[in-house]
Amino acid sequence: MKVSRPRTSPILAAVASAVLFFTPALASDLKVVMESRLGNLDPILSASHQTRDHGYLIYDTLFGLDAQQKIQPQMVNSYAISEDGKTYTFKLRDGLKWHDGAPVTAEDVIASINRWRDRDRMGMALKSITTEMVAADEKTFVLKLSEPSGVILDAFAKPSGVPLFIMPKRVAATPVTEAITDYTGSGPFVFKADEYEPGVKAVYVKNEAYVPRKEEPSWLAGGKVAKVDRVERIEMADPMTALNALNSGEVDYLQAIPFDLLPLVSPDSVTTQRLDKLGYQISYRFNHLQPPFDNKLVRQAALWAIGQEEVMQAQFGAPENYTICGAVFACGLPFESDVNAEMVVKPDPEKAKALLAQAGYDGKPISIMHVSDIASMSSLAPVMAQQLRAAGFNVELQAMDFMTMLSRRANQGPVADGGWNIFITSWHNTEIQDPLRSYMIAADGKGGYAGWADVPEIGKLTREFLTAVKPEDRKAIATKIQGLVYEEGVYAPLGVFARVSGYRNNVKGVLEAPTNVFWNVSKDEQ
Repeated sequence: MKVSRPRTSPILAAVASAVLFFTPALASDLKVVMESRLGNLDPILSASHQTRDHGYLIYDTLFGLDAQQKIQPQMVNSYAISEDGKTYTFKLRDGLKWHDGAPVTAEDVIASINRWRDRDRMGMALKSITTEMVAADEKTFVLKLSEPSGVILDAFAKPSGVPLFIMPKRVAATPVTEAITDYTGSGPFVFKADEYEPGVKAVYVKNEAYVPRKEEPSWLAGGKVAKVDRVERIEMADPMTALNALNSGEVDYLQAIPFDLLPLVSPDSVTTQRLDKLGYQISYRFNHLQPPFDNKLVRQAALWAIGQEEVMQAQFGAPENYTICGAVFACGLPFESDVNAEMVVKPDPEKAKALLAQAGYDGKPISIMHVSDIASMSSLAPVMAQQLRAAGFNVELQAMDFMTMLSRRANQGPVADGGWNIFITSWHNTEIQDPLRSYMIAADGKGGYAGWADVPEIGKLTREFLTAVKPEDRKAIATKIQGLVYEEGVYAPLGVFARVSGYRNNVKGVLEAPTNVFWNVSKDEQ
């Protein structure tokens, strides 16, 4: 379908306030539009996916996952594990340099790990069993543990949440409560801080000194070859404006095309693809501190009432746009399980009514925080409310933007004092694929993650998962945790969806990956 070109360039309209002069993208430049704004430049301080993708452009990682979800060395050349499983020795590969020309050293790596493990859930778990981490020489560092663990390399290779990006020691010395201001990395692109305009654009140029690995690129592993001279990230809040810019060739890549706009894509000039096939788990958590969800039976009733299909269909439409999945740790990944999944997949309002009667539910209103400003979440809460009402719940919706929801969910008080009963969110499946990564299963009481479930057995099992060496043992532990999560009503998934991206037909080498990466990407002349 041919889409008419607007009178005014979409890019000029988007950035007119900054008086940015637009010129069509050259073959050596790549202009991209991401789903939301880049608001934080510190990929350790912020778990934002926009900040994460910024990090992958300018930093490198010790290990990376390939398309078979196997861990591959990236900055590491070789590693060895002692017979008792408690000592890991890592040696960096040759040719690693910071953007300022200085060599990357083991001391830089140690400082980066220290900062990361003070922020990341998986890093914190690793810290709890680390006895020592020292540099043996300029390129070698040694990690010593109090007890063996089967997840050390998994932690170093985690692709999302807070990936372990390696920074210079002087930068990594920044307290994790403060944002870094020096963006020196060692990755395939260099961040142009002097061209950064918050809310307008961010610019990255090819790192001419970068030495890529020899292997073919695969997901986040292999050779990261920068094939364009410049990546320019243009901020566009309006999806239609961004799609018009892609159709007309004023931008080269659009991270997310809303499903209802797909018919407007110009197939003669634009390729659409699900580059991230793992996708996102949409889920919700209860506030365990406030009635009525301080009662386990009421939480169970809500699980049986809501289900998945009706909610996902309302949000995403055609069945090919979403997947029904009752696995706490994601479908298609190593710790998938169907234990107790019947509680969350198919609604059973009669069972929910019986549980409410058993609990003595008195009709107290429950408040769902309704995120209304994100296209992939805006229809969820109204259908959840409809399902709950059908089972006998009294439900109120409180509409707000996503940032307000994040702020409000920290309130442990009653709804009358700004509290809440249910919040809805989404996580990439690689962020919830095991007990150490997933915040959604956290059950540490009032000092824990929003919702404040208090189930000590989940914490105990998570610790056992950390120190389990055999994959089959970790699988058994994860399965037990899933059973408890649903039995206790800690949280529930609604299903999975994967975004559709678009790029100009003259853009080549776009990689499938669980993050957005721009190495290996080239452009032909139009």
